[in-house]
Amino acid sequence: LLKDHGLRIGLEPSARLLADATRFQLAARVLRTAPGPYPALTKSLPALVEDLLALDGELAEHLVEPARLRAHDQELLSTLDGTALTNADLRKVPETTHGRLDLLDLVAAYRTAKRHRDLLDFGDQIALSATLATTRPEVGRILRDEFRVVLLDEYQDTSVAQRLLLSGLFGTGTGHAVTAVGDPCQAIYGWRGASVANLDDFPDHFPFADGTPARRFALSENRRSGGRLLDLANHLAAPLRRMHAGVEALRPAPGAERDGTVRCALLPTHAEELTWLADSLAHLVRTGTPPGEIAVLCRTAGDFARIQGELVARDIPVEVVGLSGLLHLPEIADLVAVCEVLQDPTANASLVRLLIGPRWRIGPRDLALLGRRARALVHHGDPSPDPEQRLAEAVEGTDPAETIALADALDTFLETDAPDDGLPFSPEARSRFAALAEELRDLRRSLSDPLMDVLHRVLATTGLEVELSASPHALAARRRETLSTFLDTAAGFAAKQGGAALDGEPTLLAFLGFLRTAVRYEKGLDSSLPGGDNTVKVLTAHKSKGLEWDVVAVPGLVGKQFPSEQARESWITQPKVLPHTLRGDAATLPDVTEWDSRGLKTFKEAMKHHQQTEELRLGYVTFTRPRSLLLGSGHWWGPDQKRPRGPSAFLEALRAHCEAGHGEIEVW
Repeated sequence: LLKDHGLRIGLEPSARLLADATRFQLAARVLRTAPGPYPALTKSLPALVEDLLALDGELAEHLVEPARLRAHDQELLSTLDGTALTNADLRKVPETTHGRLDLLDLVAAYRTAKRHRDLLDFGDQIALSATLATTRPEVGRILRDEFRVVLLDEYQDTSVAQRLLLSGLFGTGTGHAVTAVGDPCQAIYGWRGASVANLDDFPDHFPFADGTPARRFALSENRRSGGRLLDLANHLAAPLRRMHAGVEALRPAPGAERDGTVRCALLPTHAEELTWLADSLAHLVRTGTPPGEIAVLCRTAGDFARIQGELVARDIPVEVVGLSGLLHLPEIADLVAVCEVLQDPTANASLVRLLIGPRWRIGPRDLALLGRRARALVHHGDPSPDPEQRLAEAVEGTDPAETIALADALDTFLETDAPDDGLPFSPEARSRFAALAEELRDLRRSLSDPLMDVLHRVLATTGLEVELSASPHALAARRRETLSTFLDTAAGFAAKQGGAALDGEPTLLAFLGFLRTAVRYEKGLDSSLPGGDNTVKVLTAHKSKGLEWDVVAVPGLVGKQFPSEQARESWITQPKVLPHTLRGDAATLPDVTEWDSRGLKTFKEAMKHHQQTEELRLGYVTFTRPRSLLLGSGHWWGPDQKRPRGPSAFLEALRAHCEAGHGEIEVW
């Protein structure tokens, strides 16, 4: 569309599309060269890369000009200036707003950098296409003549900008032959900009030529799942159907009314649950079910490594699908942890992972002492009321804004003339701390090298690759494949960095920002789908959309985990999130009505209810993936929980379904 008609809105045909890798590389460069200061932005650079791109993407998806966001936030700050901020949540709002204004300056610099290089990203494509469709009616006429019939599939997953693009070309009273297919109960991508309201409002956005709303038809026959599995899905989705007009309960294909079985289990511990899961799948494989017809769907990727280990121990071929899944496997997590520490000395969590791991084996006592030394290196007294004294302290390197960094404490073990603070470190810990500090210092010297050189140097220095190669176990062989897959992803990132479009090599900083986004959204930025090998697929529930298997196992159906009670990122606490009132689907989202403690509490409760609805949609998608057998399980005690978890509402629903004669409760 833009190649053929972009000149109508001043877009040069030479503009090129940014690959994901190049976006992160360019954003990292903008952050590195930004003059600042940005006092409200206190995250690490990889986190800021992610935040910058997230805000830029939301502005594009909702067709919001930066000036409009700036005006909104400045007006909000004026309002809050005259408001009594009586609790921590209220005081967080102006802090977040200042952060968003700082981030907006960086977005402007990023967009300028794209323009200078004649580059577009996906958000730019959609926003410019929507502008073209809504402001140049002749383009719509050309396309309607070319495409006499239009089918829009998976329409519940379109964004506001995509809807404006499509309705501008084929709707708005033209009476063109347009059909949208979608299921509002499966609208699981609201967190990344999709608006289920597009499907609900389709009759008004694409009316007949005389203004009559388009007609609705129900596609309610499900030819994938057996009737007893559909009974479960229909029961779960009943609240969702009441929210959307014209949505009917699913019915099975003729003759499949009694097909499909549910088996569920509630085990005492997390380890016993995964043992039950792996034993059940091993039995199915031994009795004739092909591994490729089995999938394990998880709410998050946190258990992937344990599940992979349990299945490999039973000689079951297994594949972890997607970048986010790879990042949770120990060999990849260790490699990324080293990279995080090299790039960001304040990456304390990553450094702790290395210290307590099998290579360095630092105990809790020595780890606590290292933390005490790190705190002692940073001045945390009350700031002096004398500005000259504060300036002197800052010049001396005791700026109170300095962050506690375990890496700084680690470096003291290389200093022969450092004053002794009297902390009773064990001799083994002193030796290991010094060795790790020396290793990290050597690796930091190569941070300016090409990305793949850095990664291979880290592997060679840490011995991770040798350790996996030397192990004869089947799990080590599978993990060597995993490491190879990850390095292929990194090589793809390096190769797609834009060529002539972006000078210089892709950096470790940009790659870490790319990985951080993959972890946060539980989906790789890659578009990987399960491979064709005859292996059990392990993937997140989000990534299973549109796929199907004979057997689907869903572990982790425990309280607060699936359905998750983790709140969706909110615009009043996260600078990278666009305020709801500026979004194109604002009418479907809760918002703050009064800036006081009661108003904020009401908003949080409404957001919690909104999150519950999204989790219900995800559960509905998950439980409609199997054709014949659904395994669901949970546990009471997690690997590191102090309080019991117990069955979630989803597992209780599976139990009730089995008690009604549609399945079997194996353990409870």
